[in-house]
Amino acid sequence: MLKSTWGGAARVARGFFAAGLLAAAGGALAQPSGPPIRLLVGFPAGGGTDVIARTLAEKLKDELGTAVVVENRAGAGGQIAAQALKAAPADGHTLFLSHDHSISILPLVVKSPGFDSARDFVPVAGFATFANALAVSGGTPAKSVNEYVAWVRKERGGKDTIGVPAPASIPEFLVKLIGAKYKIDVQAAPYRGSAPMLADMLGNQISAGIGSIPDFIENQKAGKIRVVAVIGDKRQAVLPQVPTFAELGLSGLEDLPYYGIFAPVGTPQPVIDRFGVALAKVLKMPDVRERLTAMGLTVEFMPQGQFAGRVRSYTQTWAQIIKNSGFQPQ
Repeated sequence: MLKSTWGGAARVARGFFAAGLLAAAGGALAQPSGPPIRLLVGFPAGGGTDVIARTLAEKLKDELGTAVVVENRAGAGGQIAAQALKAAPADGHTLFLSHDHSISILPLVVKSPGFDSARDFVPVAGFATFANALAVSGGTPAKSVNEYVAWVRKERGGKDTIGVPAPASIPEFLVKLIGAKYKIDVQAAPYRGSAPMLADMLGNQISAGIGSIPDFIENQKAGKIRVVAVIGDKRQAVLPQVPTFAELGLSGLEDLPYYGIFAPVGTPQPVIDRFGVALAKVLKMPDVRERLTAMGLTVEFMPQGQFAGRVRSYTQTWAQIIKNSGFQPQ
């Protein structure tokens, strides 16, 4: 399980940030003439996380007075981006926009991920929660989980492959839980992000996939795929007709994943505070909230302390689920 050292990490300073920069403009991250802020994203361009990052970056540049450049470091479920964050100077010019998988799950399922989230990173702020979902491809006639299960039994001899955006991810554990509940032989097919998984779903190369609602929502609206179940303790506002797994009798999936911003440990506190203030302002903008909500996010600004606690509790919940599954870190 991850060490709970977020609070102390936030106060560690390494001296990378120039004193003049901290003093200028009330501690702003950078002046207009300063270097840009790199916002690392651990998944390919075109996926849900990339779109979210670019939506926020466009507005943050005005609030922070400097360019915010999204840098895709795709691969290994965000592991490459996380390693890049660890290697970056703690000067406020490299940040990581990530959901739960890279921060909470990877250190639980990979023996040597190349980083320790609690030791190497400091949460800056959270900005949303979201739901993972099971979706069926357009070539699959099913319109519900029960219809999908019946189709697998009749047309596939009780066996099927379900795409997931990354190996040893929450979607992969969901595949195992679905197989166990409905007594069908379903295997996870890991991809390098949601974009290639969706491409195969749209091409009917795989009959189903599990990913986040932000990954699925546009194709769901277009009728190209059909979301048939979501995690969480209540239905999602963007998909009110879709039941939760709990409604279908699969409990234990009520804790929703998060999205947030992380910095290298040692980043000066005034820098973290300044970015948090800017993010809070951006999230209040009607056009930003509308776009993120339409993607299936529940927009909620979480200041540093609250977000750090959210990350800890979520990590502990899934550490127990993964342990109970018998999964061994690889």
